[in-house]
Amino acid sequence: MHTPTSLLPTIHHPRSVERLVQGRATQDGAGVKLTRVLTHELQQRLDPFLLLDAFGSDSRDDYIAGFPDHPHRGFETITYMLEGRMRHRDSAGHEGLLESGGVQWMTAGRGVIHSEMPEQEDGRMEGFQLWLNLPAAEKMRAPWYRDIPAGEIPEWQGEGVQVRVIAGRSNGVQAPVQREATQPLYLDIHLAAGAGLAQPVPATHHAFVYVYRGALMLGGQEVAAQQMAILAQTPASDGIELVAQTQGARAILVAGRPLREPIVQYGPFVMNSKAEIAQAVDDYRSGRLA
Repeated sequence: MHTPTSLLPTIHHPRSVERLVQGRATQDGAGVKLTRVLTHELQQRLDPFLLLDAFGSDSRDDYIAGFPDHPHRGFETITYMLEGRMRHRDSAGHEGLLESGGVQWMTAGRGVIHSEMPEQEDGRMEGFQLWLNLPAAEKMRAPWYRDIPAGEIPEWQGEGVQVRVIAGRSNGVQAPVQREATQPLYLDIHLAAGAGLAQPVPATHHAFVYVYRGALMLGGQEVAAQQMAILAQTPASDGIELVAQTQGARAILVAGRPLREPIVQYGPFVMNSKAEIAQAVDDYRSGRLA
């Protein structure tokens, strides 16, 4: 879908950058190397988002061990694959193949045990996993899963701009998955050199931008590759403006309505109290989780 420039939104009070965050190199699963961008310390600030991992390597040794069976309770995972192939299986009976350009959206709810294993022996594997919190009233809902192939992710194009709409809405294009409580917006933005994007975002929503190629200007601040810009909460703000630098840029923009509920995390469990965490651990050890 191509949007004429005359129909693009006008942002009167764009957000500024509150601070820049550099991700931390770490390992997860059975030894998969990744960069943890949204860490535990930022969960309250970026509520309803709990975690963002960026992974990308041409070396099979960095990803081939994958993520064998492990549990989750109390939140959703959104895995976006830029390049590569990953097989999902879970205790609720869901199975799917996540391929280049596709999205895997899983609601753990009251509990699920799943695995995510590479279905390739070599080549590049690159993408993101975002954790989205569930409100207290939905934490014990039934697990849910959906594969969204690359061809089913809606896109729109402007002058030097291509936007893939993974969640929420952008320039009249609506994503296939919506969430009433958290109202997530998740865009994959490709900008040619000097091109820009204006995206409305409610002033009440928490928002961040992670640049994974090139560099861009955001509220007068340069954001380089592998940096996350946390966007300021300004009551009068009505959106976000991005402009790519001379080499162009690719970035993800994520925003959502905060739940403003207690966040208690213990590894793969995210609940609202220590008692609920203790119950989750006991259910997992007793085989009652899934």
